[in-house]
Amino acid sequence: MKTLLQRVNVLMLGALMATPLMSAPLQAADLTDVQQIVDQANLASYYQGKDGRSEVRMLITDGQGREQLRQFTILRYDVADAGDQYFYVAFSRPADVRDTVFMVAKHVDRDDDRWLYLPGLDLVKRISAGDKRTSFVGSHFFYEDVSGRNPAEDNFELISTDDSFYHLKATPKDPASVEFASYTLAVDKHTMLPMKIEYTDAGGKLYRRVEALEVKEIQGYPTVISNKVSDLRSGGQTLMQFGFMKYDIGLDESVFSERSLRNPPRDWLRRPQ
Repeated sequence: MKTLLQRVNVLMLGALMATPLMSAPLQAADLTDVQQIVDQANLASYYQGKDGRSEVRMLITDGQGREQLRQFTILRYDVADAGDQYFYVAFSRPADVRDTVFMVAKHVDRDDDRWLYLPGLDLVKRISAGDKRTSFVGSHFFYEDVSGRNPAEDNFELISTDDSFYHLKATPKDPASVEFASYTLAVDKHTMLPMKIEYTDAGGKLYRRVEALEVKEIQGYPTVISNKVSDLRSGGQTLMQFGFMKYDIGLDESVFSERSLRNPPRDWLRRPQ
């Protein structure tokens, strides 16, 4: 169980890379305002539909090639577009993480609230703001990757534009709060989805990469259905694949209460027919 408490971004699944449900409008002409690009990429990555559900298969491979599998379901509810959100992540496999729950109340004007429920200990653990860029259940994704990094935390510049992508560079406004010195994004001009994010350390060395591997249209939304985080120092990586995705399922904000950590909303977690 210690691995769940160990060190666990983006315009993802940010991150994708993280979360996983992503979409965006078509662009009639190239954008030149970097803030407009950032805002649209944020909406494309995390705010498609009013809510959403996805089942996720996560394959963790360490630097020696050893593999671990995680499976979980994500529920997402938007309080407002580009505003506050809720995320609920319920683990089903393997046995040592079954019934573990991670929940986020995402805020745009203050630090997010994050909870981790550990069923073996019947313990609800609050995840502090200082822990948001630590390993998510032993994977190469971070807690922050699940719900996305707040764009207001970084300064952005438009480096270049080519036929397919806007290339941006971001630097943190509070360097002491993160492990990276900067990161670059390649934002697809057609979908406005960040397709690759690369992180550089204080020595200028590239050490982490987040990639969207496959995009599919779901209910009219271009959606990342496979992404990967690579640790370029250790050689390890984590692959996430998303299935049984659906938007606008009618979730209610009440689902995302602290009570739901110990008492999962099983009707919503159940795969729709």
